[in-house]
Amino acid sequence: MSTRPFWLSGAAATGDSEITVTHPYDGRVVATVSVPSAGQIEEAVAAADAAAREAAALPAHTRAEALAHVSRRLAERTEEIAGIITAESGKPIKWARAEVGRSVSVFRWAAEETRRDSGELQRLDTDPGGTGRIAMVRRVPKGPVLGISPFNFPLNLVAHKIAPAIAVGAPIVLKPAPATPMTALALGELLAETELPPGMVSVLPMPNERAASLITDPRLPVVSFTGGQFGWELQRLAPHKHVTLELGGNAAAVVLGDADLDWAARRIALFGNNAAGQVCIGVQRVIVEDAVYDEFVTRLVRNVRELPTGDPSDPDTEVGPLINEEAAIRVVDWVQEAVEAGAELLTGGERDGVTVAPTVLAGAPAGSKVLCEEVFGPVLVVQRVSGVDQAFAEVNASDFGLQAGVFTRDLQVAFRAHRELEVGGVVIGDVPSYRADQMPYGGVKRSGVGREGVRSAMDDLSYERVMVMTGVRL
Repeated sequence: MSTRPFWLSGAAATGDSEITVTHPYDGRVVATVSVPSAGQIEEAVAAADAAAREAAALPAHTRAEALAHVSRRLAERTEEIAGIITAESGKPIKWARAEVGRSVSVFRWAAEETRRDSGELQRLDTDPGGTGRIAMVRRVPKGPVLGISPFNFPLNLVAHKIAPAIAVGAPIVLKPAPATPMTALALGELLAETELPPGMVSVLPMPNERAASLITDPRLPVVSFTGGQFGWELQRLAPHKHVTLELGGNAAAVVLGDADLDWAARRIALFGNNAAGQVCIGVQRVIVEDAVYDEFVTRLVRNVRELPTGDPSDPDTEVGPLINEEAAIRVVDWVQEAVEAGAELLTGGERDGVTVAPTVLAGAPAGSKVLCEEVFGPVLVVQRVSGVDQAFAEVNASDFGLQAGVFTRDLQVAFRAHRELEVGGVVIGDVPSYRADQMPYGGVKRSGVGREGVRSAMDDLSYERVMVMTGVRL
């Protein structure tokens, strides 16, 4: 098996060590990936720094065409890249294909935003002191970006780092998760086909501990991180940098008495467990109004038990393995801890190697890890509430605040949810797991700071620069 190169300033390179990538489901080796040396990491950062001025001055059409090229090539290679996602992450193939489709859209959106990113003109003669003056406002990049991406979306979350950076004209050094580097390297190959200048993009797989120098390097003034609670430590290590953090959560779905219970049960069952629950906005807490609690829970458990679980290469599989056995053991330990504390196990709770059976718990006591922390596994925790007031209070009781879903037909309740729920996004009539890649996406509290979504990320990676012109007759 040949060792796969990484991408150093847009060119293939090999380093001084390797990462072995194994299939989470069966443990077989699927690839070895070259890891850059300390000198090569320095070379990538120096190249990004040296390219910053050229990258910022790239014509819009050059940036847009590079992004459009990647979008087209991803679409052409969907099956191949979906297979890579499944092989290294264990994500069921149907969800891997969906991830490629979303990434196609991310690069297309970025290309479109690049072409229409024209800034604005402001007339300043609205007051006497501004007579004869006009302002032009444009956005310019804050500087080269360090992107750090997680294992659970090894393509789409990399796309959300790279595409906005290219769109604003910022070089980026991307460090993919060490468990899932191959998909990011495939994307690096497509980027190498474009006319982007050297130094614009580097994709550097490495163990997490090797990234310390990147985090603190002043030549990378912007850090975009998606992952666990280590993000707060990253912010502490780089206090003078602009840091965006997407750190997950324990998303809640509220089911009220007027909801379509069949729809809610199907959606919550699926999106609490698909990809083995390893989704930042996957449903974890299910908050159900007392009037429909018993009827809804019966339907939910039935739908969970019917989810196809097992081999991720099977096109019918919805729930595959966790990323490794350590993660699977932790999830089951948290379930057992809740049961021993008084929770009722309605279904699931078993582990077969790296696969955890889709699980539903009820009556988990306050303070249980399955309620308070991010399980990041196929576990749903059902809570009974008296009505809307208590339901929204339970949503807000979390230390996290990424997204929430509210199943209701009441327009007033929908607007109240948007007004009161302490989260970055509220989805009415569906699970909190819904995300359109062009909309602002991010959280509050322990869920992080800043926003993804193509336009929002472009704004986050750039700042407004104003030019005032004097002596202009309008």
